[in-house]
Amino acid sequence: MGNAQKMMIAIVGVFGIGFFLVGQNKEKSVGEMQSAAMIRDVANMQRIAHKKCPLLIKQHTGTQIASLVSRTDSDKATYLTLEWVGEEGDNFKKATCTLSVTKGGVSKLVIDDKVIIDKD
Repeated sequence: MGNAQKMMIAIVGVFGIGFFLVGQNKEKSVGEMQSAAMIRDVANMQRIAHKKCPLLIKQHTGTQIASLVSRTDSDKATYLTLEWVGEEGDNFKKATCTLSVTKGGVSKLVIDDKVIIDKD
């Protein structure tokens, strides 16, 4: 084996050890992992609520939700409440939808002060 080959093997070995050490130093602490999990949970709650609630409102009013959410409320762990205010031409004035993780899915739907779904 020539000196050039030995040198290339040594360089590849040094790079391999360097990548291994950098990878080991990127381990996350328990707090960082919990924070990342909480952010993923909140994002999932919002994704599910923005998918299911407009469909339920359309099912009960016949109006496709085209406006942005006017108000949100959440404890960032177990529930997310979204509220829409109807625009001119909509079949509702106000719709409120609550997604609950502990109760499984949409736990409350209120359209124009009429309770449609209530999982209490």
